[in-house]
Parts: sequence; structure tokens; C-alpha cells
Amino acid sequence: MDIRRRNNVTITGRADGPVLMLAHGFGCDQNMWRLVLPALAENFRVVLFDYVGSGRADPAAWDEERYSALEGYSLDVLEVCDELDLRDVTFVGHSVSAMVGVLAAAKAPQRISRLVMVAPSPRYIDDDGYRGGFSADDIDELLESLESNYLGWSAAMAPVIMGNADRPELGEELTASFCATDPDMARVFARTTFLTDSREDLKTVTVPTLVLECRQDVIAPREVGAYVHDVIPGSRLVTLEATGHCPQLSAPQATAAAIIDFLAAIR
Repeated sequence: MDIRRRNNVTITGRADGPVLMLAHGFGCDQNMWRLVLPALAENFRVVLFDYVGSGRADPAAWDEERYSALEGYSLDVLEVCDELDLRDVTFVGHSVSAMVGVLAAAKAPQRISRLVMVAPSPRYIDDDGYRGGFSADDIDELLESLESNYLGWSAAMAPVIMGNADRPELGEELTASFCATDPDMARVFARTTFLTDSREDLKTVTVPTLVLECRQDVIAPREVGAYVHDVIPGSRLVTLEATGHCPQLSAPQATAAAIIDFLAAIR
């Protein structure tokens, strides 16, 4: 199998620079990183890709069983790393991809040696002593709406997820990204995203880690960022002066600067 074609792998930046791998979240693709690329590409070799079932990845590679668990997405990551023989990678994961990165780093520490978690959440459903931001009924309703009318759900939810109501073009872009995703594949990824509990997996993280949160985020509230930071020893928590769940679009300069500062501090 041609892994580069399967995952629509793109490589840019400095050919001899340290490697950054940028991983998108649910309903998105690598295009979501385009605004942070200019700053990152100056000093890093940047690897982008689309998960199978997203963006311009090969739809023929879709396997519902594989992608019904985050482990399937982590296999995509590691197979791209193997194909390109990437080592000492800083994995930058947005939203659910932050937890995919945790799994990948645990499986292949020789490949992934640093994590940057952008608006992460190990569990979206509230639990005793834990605030994920949603009740179980909230998530059931969200998934029911998504599964019954994916395009309608996308049009309604994308602007809420993006936030920044004063910049409607951002919500429109996320809506278009959601709507470009195959509904059947999106339903599987959504259930995997919103029903997974990765809190125990966080305890396996031993690599330097940056947790990037937004000042206001309806999908991953600040309690979640604090939780992730507390569980991962030695992690660094940075709160961006940004709103919404996609700071790489709403606050790209601040997002890129936080990543660059973190990596400069640990070298």
C-alpha cells in the first residue's frame, strides 16, 4: 500500500530541520494548519497528512472496524512515520488527535519524542470529579442529530465549535470542511471521538508535552486543560488569548509562537 497516497502526505519547510507532524481533528483535514505553516516552516520540517476517512485521503483504505477506535488513527500516524523513517518527531495534535498522539508516543517512543496538544480532551462526558463539558445525554443527542442529518448538524454545530461569532468566515470554513467529509465515515469518527475515555492513557505520557488551551472553548473547557496538565508530569500549560476550539485558525500567530517557544525551551 502507498502510505503517502493513502494519507495524502505533504512535506514542507526546512528539509534539514527538526520534524513537526501536524494532525487534524474530527471533520477536518491538513488544510486547517495552513495559517500556522509559514511560521513553523521557517525552522522545521513539517509533515502533514489526512486520516483515512478525512480530507483527500484514499477512501478505498477505509475500514470501519479499524477506525472505530483511536488506535486505528494512531496506526495511521505510525505508518506514516515508518514510511518516511521519521524519528525524534514533535507530534502536534488538534482536539481528538492529541489523544491519538498519546497512543502513538506510547507505541513508538523512538518515533515520537514530544507532544503538543492543541485544545485536547481525554473525555468529553462529565464524570465524578471530572468536568468534560458535556453530560451523557448531551453527547447522545449530539450523535443522534449527527447521524440523522449530518449536513444539517454540520451547518448548525461548526459555528458553535469554532466560536468567534464576529468572524463568521471561520465558522463557514469549518462547516465546509465538515460537509466535505463522507457522512458515513464522519459518523464513525464522531462516535470514536466523543465516546472515548483516554484518561488512563494520559498517565503513560513521559515525553515533554505542551498543553495549549483557549481562554474560552465550548468543546474543551479550561477545566479539561488543567486536568491534562495535572496528569502529565512536567507538562507545560499555555492559555491562548483566543476563543473557540480551533486556535490554529482563529489565533494562528499565537498558536505558532507557543509551539516554537515550547520547543526552544526544551532543546
